[in-house]
Amino acid sequence: MDERNFEILLDLLKQGKFGTLKTELSELNEVDIAEFFSLLEPKQQLLVFRILPKDISAEVFAYLEPDDQMNIVNSITDRELRELVDELFLDDTVDFLEEVPANVVTRVLKTADKETRQLINRFLSYPENSAGSMMTIEMVQLHDNLTVAQAIETIRRTGIDKETIYTCYCIDKARHLIGTIDLSELIFNEDATLLSEIMEEDASLISVNTQDDQEYVADIVRKYDLLSVPVTDNENRLVGIITVDDVLDIIDEENTEDFEKMAKVMHSDEPYLKSSVFKLAKNRIPWLLLLMVGATFTGKIIEGFENTLAAFSGLVAAIPMLMDTGGNAGNQASTLAIRGLATGEIELKDFFKILFKEFRIGLICASVLAVCNFVRLFLLQFVGWSSGGLDVFMVICAAMFCAVLIAKIIGCTLPLAARALKLDPALMAGSLITTAVDAIALLIYLGLAKTFLSV
Repeated sequence: MDERNFEILLDLLKQGKFGTLKTELSELNEVDIAEFFSLLEPKQQLLVFRILPKDISAEVFAYLEPDDQMNIVNSITDRELRELVDELFLDDTVDFLEEVPANVVTRVLKTADKETRQLINRFLSYPENSAGSMMTIEMVQLHDNLTVAQAIETIRRTGIDKETIYTCYCIDKARHLIGTIDLSELIFNEDATLLSEIMEEDASLISVNTQDDQEYVADIVRKYDLLSVPVTDNENRLVGIITVDDVLDIIDEENTEDFEKMAKVMHSDEPYLKSSVFKLAKNRIPWLLLLMVGATFTGKIIEGFENTLAAFSGLVAAIPMLMDTGGNAGNQASTLAIRGLATGEIELKDFFKILFKEFRIGLICASVLAVCNFVRLFLLQFVGWSSGGLDVFMVICAAMFCAVLIAKIIGCTLPLAARALKLDPALMAGSLITTAVDAIALLIYLGLAKTFLSV
């Protein structure tokens, strides 16, 4: 939303024109109103929240940051809290309760009615990041013995309170999920047609279990292009659905975790700007210490070849270039392997195909880089910017060829090895690959120098 519109709204708030402010806010999207809330002081947030109509305020509440939600809940009365919980979709209520202290959870449960309290407790009992913990029960359920006309009447009567009506779920008398039917199918079929005759069932029926991990749920929705996916218990009874908007949040969260792992930063649920300096530092220090210790091997390799390095000028100057190029080559391969594993494009059974492909890619890249590097060294020597003879240049280029080729192989192998060991492949990226490749490239380089250059 345009910042100028926010300024207008702020002016209306400061001038006390609450009627006009309510009208203006009511015409905005709930996401934009939530963004406007982030600009307000706590007391202003409470005032604007009370100005909004109840149905809109509940929608806005679901999009607020956890701190802003906490501020509002701690400021409103028990009656207002009960009305808010009644207006919220159950999955939004559970998402909020998972982020707040126990005393807030206790207060919400105390103010909620018995049925809602039981439902919230059931949702909170599911494992964190499982399908059960993120599903909603606001869905259209239709018995398979209904006709199309009866189904449409049911949707008209109850659909206003559902999170989605585009896909309806067919159940039998024991609430077993037996099929799905799109709203369009109901519209285009005759009124007397039974749902059992037109619903999708058997092999076409896609669902997830309450215990399934959220990443698996996201993969299912992405793979089959679903707007929502039904959630069943261990007896195949329909207990909820997960909609695509929640799946997008999962994908965003999983991508964030992958980026943090690739950058070797421990995961944090708090936004960057709201996290303390000490917490951010604590999340980074463990990996920095580990990588620092890992670099000890690189130092020991250099120490073991001090005589060779001292005897030939030009050898030391090439070390940063070789290590950087090898690290970059390894990161290229690892990034593509990690992404392929994440999207399901590649699997463990493809190991030898990937290894052979990266070997060929490595041969091409290594050959081109080695030749170009030789030309670069020759030209630099011609203008007086490089030292060392032809034999030194050949060793440097041979080491580069080997380093790039091995880096490509390591880069594609480690993520697959991590997956085989039930670890997150994202761990095998960035600085970890670079540290491993640096040591190997340096060992090859100095080993070649000692072998082919006489000291």
